[in-house]
Amino acid sequence: MSDRAALLLALAVCGGAWWSAAVPLTAAVMVVVGALVLRRPVALIIGAALLASALGARAWAGLAPPAATGAVSAEVVLLSDPVEVRGATKVDVGLGDRRVEAWARGRPAAVLGPLLAGERVLVEGRLRAPSPEARPWLARRHVSARLNVEEAGPVRAGSPAGRLANAVRRTLAAGARPLDPEQRALLTGMVFGDDRDQSVAVADDFRAAGLTHLLAVSGQNVAFVLVVAGPVLRRLGVRGRWAASLAVIAFFGLVTRWEPSVLRASAMAALAVSATGLGRPTSRSRLLALAVAAVVLIDPLLVHSVGFQLSVGASAGILVLAPPLARRIPGPGWLSEALGVTLAAQVGVAPVLVPVFGGLPVASIPANLLAVPAAGPLMMWGCTAGLAAGVLGPPFDAVLHQPSAWLLAWVAGVARWAAALPLGRMEAPHLVTLGVMACVVLTVRGRPRTGTGTMTGAERRYPAGTRTTGEGTADEGTAAGPVGAVAVSLALAGAALVVSAPALAPVLMPPGELAAAVPARGAELWRSGAVVLVLDDPDGATLLEGLRAEGVRRVDVVVARRGSAPAATTVSLLRSRLPVGAVLGPEGHRIRDAVVPVPGAVVEVGGLRVAVGATAPVLVAEVEVAPAAP
Repeated sequence: MSDRAALLLALAVCGGAWWSAAVPLTAAVMVVVGALVLRRPVALIIGAALLASALGARAWAGLAPPAATGAVSAEVVLLSDPVEVRGATKVDVGLGDRRVEAWARGRPAAVLGPLLAGERVLVEGRLRAPSPEARPWLARRHVSARLNVEEAGPVRAGSPAGRLANAVRRTLAAGARPLDPEQRALLTGMVFGDDRDQSVAVADDFRAAGLTHLLAVSGQNVAFVLVVAGPVLRRLGVRGRWAASLAVIAFFGLVTRWEPSVLRASAMAALAVSATGLGRPTSRSRLLALAVAAVVLIDPLLVHSVGFQLSVGASAGILVLAPPLARRIPGPGWLSEALGVTLAAQVGVAPVLVPVFGGLPVASIPANLLAVPAAGPLMMWGCTAGLAAGVLGPPFDAVLHQPSAWLLAWVAGVARWAAALPLGRMEAPHLVTLGVMACVVLTVRGRPRTGTGTMTGAERRYPAGTRTTGEGTADEGTAAGPVGAVAVSLALAGAALVVSAPALAPVLMPPGELAAAVPARGAELWRSGAVVLVLDDPDGATLLEGLRAEGVRRVDVVVARRGSAPAATTVSLLRSRLPVGAVLGPEGHRIRDAVVPVPGAVVEVGGLRVAVGATAPVLVAEVEVAPAAP
């Protein structure tokens, strides 16, 4: 099968899984088997699409809400690691043949909280069908019901493989105890994808800087693990090395919980190991296409996973665009290659980030250039020295993790710096403009040198350390010549102006005009010569992301309708990220430095007026345009 046929196969499988029509499964299997026997690529592509559609329809049919709901008393197996969500503990569990989202508070939450995926626990509670609004989102995670846990315990260990995987995770986490909590959470996220303890502020920094991919396990992590296991694997025979490599990949997937990005990376690594073992090495583009087709056939719902889409998009962008971009970007080789990979990855994920998250942060380009070189050594050091630190304990753990602390401080500092850059985001119009510029740049060729201009036996370097030798024209070297250099510079400068102009423009409306936006559920944003933010217990992470999308650089007045501890946490988070003026709160609030206004008071700021009503039990206030001065 050619690379092009493999690409068409992957597209057909993904399209069929997205379609998920009730195609007869037997007929689809017969088409695939016949195509394989007769070696008909076109028939195989059609049959794979039909098979993916049939499997997708069966997957969706199996996620119908339970017919019987009510009291439940059974032993469940944890399918994910418990996470705390606004004072409650949430975890996916296996209840019979269903995947159920379990919620617990109080004593049951204290029992479930320290557990890890694979462990078993006896629970009592009430099973209920999810709301119609939540069903599509839960179904993409294979969840078909929710369980309110009222009692939990006793606990039993899981399978031997699960116990070993959890022991590795707990050893790595124990070895990271000398680090401060923020650095510890970053380390566990970068090494094995556990981001449960990351603060909202740090997560927002990485999101705003376009560095969230560093907190998700990907192909780089799988490659590092294989490199670490290399000295042992090389001592084995061909078959033994193949089997052991697959075992290492599978165990790493078990440790990292088989996240969508891990599935894609593990499938590619397994195919690469198998191809090498058979003496038939293949191109990375074909490996990616075959890996995508395989995992989507296994789990058709993956096509709806944003994490899977981002992983595939970034990989495809790097494979297709990184080499030509690196050849045409002027400057030293190391810089052009790094910038080429960074730009290619951003282009690859843009079709997903723009419609789902509203845009692509421009700061991701300098942030990735500065952070990624430190992330690689950090991941490898965290896997090796991290395990040693967990086994040896104090005082060796502090010594072993000193390099980790330095590297983590650098990566976190880059994320914080890049998140504060006023560069705005690339949205659909900007991406169209940038795409046109890129097409122009990629078609530019430098003027050939005197003579035929051939480079016999020339060696050209490509990103990711691959090399190729052969003959090529001089204007295909690492630089595109003077014309290409000028074109690239103009394109990058023009893109920066196009993207930054709307971000740097004033975001406040002139007096007399009033606009209300909803940056997050439970929040209202008012702007007219000033900025007033009304909070009604919103989620902090969503609030920061929404304010950034609205281009808010400061808040003049915060009206906190509730004075609870979560409200205090949200205001404190807001203050840590933006200049905040006055904060108004209800009676008995727990918000630091908040003022309880007098009922009937009027606060005027800029072109806005805040009229205060009741102050207990919640603060009631109305925002309106201040009357113009006579």
